[in-house]
Amino acid sequence: MHIEILTEDKSGAVVVERLATRICETEGCDADIAVRPHRGCGSLPKDPDAKPPKFASSLLDLLPAKCRAYNKSIGGADTILVVVMDSDDHDPEELRYELYRVCKKYAPRLRSVVGLCTEEIEAWLLGDSAAIFAAYPDSSPEALAAYEQDSICGTWEQLCRVVCPDTYESIIDIGYPAIGHYKARWAEKISEFMEPENNISPSFDNFKMSLITAIRKPGPIPDRITTRSLNGRTSPGGKPVRRTSF
Repeated sequence: MHIEILTEDKSGAVVVERLATRICETEGCDADIAVRPHRGCGSLPKDPDAKPPKFASSLLDLLPAKCRAYNKSIGGADTILVVVMDSDDHDPEELRYELYRVCKKYAPRLRSVVGLCTEEIEAWLLGDSAAIFAAYPDSSPEALAAYEQDSICGTWEQLCRVVCPDTYESIIDIGYPAIGHYKARWAEKISEFMEPENNISPSFDNFKMSLITAIRKPGPIPDRITTRSLNGRTSPGGKPVRRTSF
């Protein structure tokens, strides 16, 4: 089996690769995993059927074109296409639906899995307290206890308070792009100790179960999207969903 994973940056890439590898090991799946990090999230193109701009490099900008390419080159094979990104300030359910819709439309011959980290990838890191203390023994239990799992709260800042209890104020004040190096370091060190079964993040659990389902039953997802209107569509539960632009 081949698992092709698209992430929005390198920090998320190392976390997702390690977690996906451990999920495959638990499932007894001998999978070849390739992770393709991008330069940020970006937005879905206004014309997803068009060729992307020459220098496009973000995940969503390239997603329709990459789906078309995968469908042509590896469609029908024992392959799973995985898209993992932060939900940021988007409605997670709407964003998840939109991503599945794009994958289904442009890669119908592949089974797709969408993983959305609530707000940021740090939510998945904060979901494994044992891994945090293994990587950073001096982490603050009080700061970790103050975090409500998968809440919208400035997640990377909360992780900073946990793993850097004495210096978090100065680190947070640094801002971007320097903070990106800290986030990459935290992701690298904590993910080394992460175990999927220990993670209490609901958004990670959603991703884990979706990937396990795809591993156990590889093949394209049954077509459920064509019964819905793309402009006035409904959610899986039948509730109307607003059309969202990303």
